[in-house]
Amino acid sequence: MKKYVDLIEQTFYFPQKEFQVTNNELYFHDVPLMDIIKQYGTPLKLTYLPKIGQNIRYAKKLFADAFKKHKYEGSYTYCYCTKSSHFSFILNEALKHDIHIETSSSYDIPIVRKLYENGKISKDTFVICNGFKRPLYRDNITGLLNDGFKNCIPILDNLTELSHYEEHVKGSYNVGIRIAADEEPNFEFYTSRLGIRYSDINHLYKDQIKPSKKAKLKMLHFFINTGIKDTAYYWSELSRFIFKYCELKKECPELDTIDIGGGFPIKASLHFEYDYKYMVEQIIENIKWICGKNNVPVPNIFTEFGSFTVGESGAVLYSIMNEKLQNDKELWYMIDGSFITHLPDAWGLNQKYIMLPLNKWDNMYHKVNIGGLTCDSMDYYNSESHTSEVFLPMQDSNQSEPLYIGFFNTGAYQESLGGYGGIQHCLIPAPKHVLIDKNDKGEITTSLFADEQTSDSMLKTLGY
Repeated sequence: MKKYVDLIEQTFYFPQKEFQVTNNELYFHDVPLMDIIKQYGTPLKLTYLPKIGQNIRYAKKLFADAFKKHKYEGSYTYCYCTKSSHFSFILNEALKHDIHIETSSSYDIPIVRKLYENGKISKDTFVICNGFKRPLYRDNITGLLNDGFKNCIPILDNLTELSHYEEHVKGSYNVGIRIAADEEPNFEFYTSRLGIRYSDINHLYKDQIKPSKKAKLKMLHFFINTGIKDTAYYWSELSRFIFKYCELKKECPELDTIDIGGGFPIKASLHFEYDYKYMVEQIIENIKWICGKNNVPVPNIFTEFGSFTVGESGAVLYSIMNEKLQNDKELWYMIDGSFITHLPDAWGLNQKYIMLPLNKWDNMYHKVNIGGLTCDSMDYYNSESHTSEVFLPMQDSNQSEPLYIGFFNTGAYQESLGGYGGIQHCLIPAPKHVLIDKNDKGEITTSLFADEQTSDSMLKTLGY
């Protein structure tokens, strides 16, 4: 019978850039994970901060190279989609790399103000305000505009939204329009609930924006839920959007920018393949070709990368507490945490992550199911993108050291979907969260952002 390391090396191209095995233990971005566990224990969430800057720089280079190759005369602006992770350490790290931000709710705006107070952004920073806006959100946007945040751009999501800014914003301001793209053919609904349908866009401009003495249409916004994928659906929707931009540009000279949203995928399997360079070049080539065909200048381009910015910086580490043979063939490894509470995407959306053991790579392996701590029958993980089964090293007969496992590239959405700091299923506490960085000498540094959630904080939330 072969060792676990043999299985991985025969199944995948391994080691990979972010994963290596040294002395039978896994390293993540050159970080010795067993050393982290010895210091902090499990369950444990970690964020490797340098990965955020790496991905931002990579995307900027892709667009710069594509602009140069196709002699594209517009500019490129990288925005971070804050809903992917609102944590201060994420925003502080991302903003070190000359980016701008996109918001989606009322309480994003106080974060914008805190970032300004702390010198992380200026009043020149672009703040792209998306979403269907309740009154408080509109009020907060208005406050930014009246306080001199000149690059705060509300993206109109319905036909009545502009009237609020017209009434309350004191000076001139720019707006955008989100287009309601068609959903993927296999989706339950035909058209996105967000944005303004194509047939209403010209009327919105002619009837409300053009007559305004304060508002100018600066941006058209585009986003589809499947993300940026090399499919007929994506190219069809993008082309339709650019043709609409060209049509509206001829009526609105101030319009000079498009936002093509987010949607770069992140690595969810060791088999992951995605040609970022090809996709960016094709996007730029298509935009330039359609604009040339319609005799209009090419637009400036914004993107709003969320998961791509932060997803690959995150990991969740567990120890295997026990193994249970529930019938003749179902062997369960029980973790000291919960998928429902710690990795809700894995439970609610059947999202797959890279899952690897942190130690015992020289042990023999077998097929297992991984079970979480809650009493819910759905609190399990038993498949990977490359196969219908999970294989992990066998436990040592003397149980001298537990088996530790990690789920990787989990840095987007999990805390907000899991109800960080609140009440979660079966009162499973939020785990410790450790930040990993590198100092000026390139040495690994760690710091504890948050300890494991306490019973006292839960009791307070529950009103005891």
